[in-house]
Formats: sequence, C-alpha cells, structure tokens
Amino acid sequence: MAKRDYYQVLGVPRTASEEEIRKAYRQLARKHHPDVNTANPKAAEERFKELSEAYEVLADRTKRERYDAMGHAGVEGEFGPQGFTWQNFTHAGDLEDLLGSSPFFREWFQAPGGLGGVFGGSTRRDSRIPFRGGDVEVAVRLPLSAAVTGATRVLDVPRTGPCPECRGTGAKGGTAFEKCPECDGRGQIRRSQTRGYTQLISIMECLTCRGTGRRIREVCPTCGGAGAQRTIRHVEVTIPPGIEDGTLLRLAQQGEGSLNDGLSGDLFVQVQLEPMPGFHREGQDAFTEALTPLALALLGGEVRVRTLTGEAILKVPPGTQPGAQFRLRGEGFPRLRGTSRGDLIVTVDVELPRTLTSHQKELLREALGPPPSPGTVPKKGGLFGRRS
Repeated sequence: MAKRDYYQVLGVPRTASEEEIRKAYRQLARKHHPDVNTANPKAAEERFKELSEAYEVLADRTKRERYDAMGHAGVEGEFGPQGFTWQNFTHAGDLEDLLGSSPFFREWFQAPGGLGGVFGGSTRRDSRIPFRGGDVEVAVRLPLSAAVTGATRVLDVPRTGPCPECRGTGAKGGTAFEKCPECDGRGQIRRSQTRGYTQLISIMECLTCRGTGRRIREVCPTCGGAGAQRTIRHVEVTIPPGIEDGTLLRLAQQGEGSLNDGLSGDLFVQVQLEPMPGFHREGQDAFTEALTPLALALLGGEVRVRTLTGEAILKVPPGTQPGAQFRLRGEGFPRLRGTSRGDLIVTVDVELPRTLTSHQKELLREALGPPPSPGTVPKKGGLFGRRS
C-alpha cells in the first residue's frame, strides 16, 4: 500500500510551523496509542507507527526539506525495511508527553537507567534550544495590469522578535538569572502521597520558572521580562509578471523572529488582483469588447481598442458582423517566469444608430431593399448577403 502524505497523516497544512506539527502529533498519538485502543491493538499499532514516522520526518528540518522537495523518495533511506522503528525515534520529549499522564511512567522515565536515560531525555525544559520563529501571512492588492508588468511593493509586516535591550533573555541588561527557589533549579515540583500501602508520586512542571529551573533576577524594563518585542518591519516584495490571483509567494526567513537564536519563520504574501472593468482573464488570454460604429463595420477600417496596459489598433474588415471576435497577438498575460504572452480576444459590438433621417432611410432602402414582410424568414448573409 502506498504511503500517505505525511502532512495528511498529521492533519496539518504544508506551511505548518514546528510547534503546530508537534501539537498535532501529541493529540493524535495519545488518541491512537495501542495501550489506549485495546479493542483493536494491531490497527492502533499501525496507525501509531504511521503517525510517528510522519512526525519524525516533519519535525526534523533537514528531513522535512528533502521530503518537501522529493516526497517519500527523499527520506526512504531514513527507515529500515519495516519502516519506522523505535530505534529511529529519538524525540524523547514527545515520548515523555505520551507517558506523562501517568505518575508511574513519569517517575520511571526520569529514574536512573529508565527510559528517559535510554533516549537521552529529560523533563526539564532547556530554553537555550533554538526554535524556529512562526510564519506570517499578509495580503497585497494589485491592479490587474500588475499581472502583465510585474510590480514591487513595500509591505508593513508585524513581527515579534527578540527584545534589543535584553537580547531575548527577559533580564535587564547586565543582570543574571538565579536558581528558582520554588523547585530548587530542577524545573519540576515532585509530590508524594501515601494511601495505605501505596505511595502515589506526582511530578509537574514548576509554574514559577515554567520548567526552566531559573528565574530572572531583574526584569527587563523594555519588554517586561517577556524577552520579545512587537515591531513593524518594511519588507520589499517583487511580484513577477504572469502572477495569478490568489498566488501565495514565500519569502524565506522574513516572518517571526526566533527568541533563542533559531531561524526566523517565513513570510507568505497572498497576491490579490483587482478586476479591471471590461476585461476578464482565462489563463494567459484576456477578453474584452470593442464598440464599433455601423459604418465602420459595413465598410471596414481601424478602431482603437483598450488593452491591459494601454491602447492598440484593431483592423476591422468590411462586413464585420456583431459578435465577431478578433485576436490581438501578444496582448494578453505573460507566462509566469517565461517569455511568451497570451492574446487579447476582442469581441466586436456594432453600434446601431437610434434615429435616421429620411434621406438616410432612402439610401438604405436603395442599397438593401425594403425590409422583409412579417413572417418572412430573412436569408443568410446579413447586411451583405445577396438578395434574390
């Protein structure tokens, strides 16, 4: 059976951040863990392996980049013949999250020689581990002509980044951290309770230091200890010719900043093209109408036609019928990142006079003959058809 798309397995979009992927995996792993689904443990085990394999790839930046570029072929060497195995799974913190709901498992995980030691894991948070900043999505509205010529815009992008005063630490410049007195630097609060012959042990994250084991001695006055500051940045984005409405452009590392020296997130710019009255688009071709006087349609000539970027001359042959279409080569939309352009399709709308003088009516009767009697079917050929 062909493998499912890893993003589909975890139920996240391809633009999901590392935190969104981690959160989705936690929720699904708890739901499909074999110990929870005792009614059908075999199916639960297969589903759990599928989830864990998808997470191992998408949680690793290098593997995710290879997967995004080449699909499953880019990461197939990461797993053995049987696919995902526990030997490949090194995300100790995530395994801990699965077992952490049970005090017994948490104690076993942290015990010397326990499962946490096997994976090199610890329940204490390390704020020094770099995390990638979040992605930001903004929209830019452009005239339809920008799809022909391209455009450059400077966008005001809200961004959260490290506080310049404390460099993201949250501590006032020059001051240090101190050991958390609540948990004595362990990052956890351990409580035990004896009920009869049973000792219940519970371990929870220290709320004072949020699991870091340390606290700020003197808070940074600029960010209030948050370590982050909200700013507006000016980002220049280039819109290439041939862009289509709704296209999402990605600007790498132009999104939210990382608070601990990690990579910044990406900026996604959604292009919204405003409609141009009298024009509509179908692929690379554009469509419009041209109002042509009756005399010009009868005798032929030239008429000025509005294009996407200006005007052009359309040659109308004699006897042009209402609704006739003409093609202006190369006046449509360019191919994205290409050199060719589509065409402008012009539909002729013949303008008929609302009133005629007696002399004009006589000339028309002389040229065309009297109008047909009621109930008579006109012969084909329009105004220039031969009369019998």
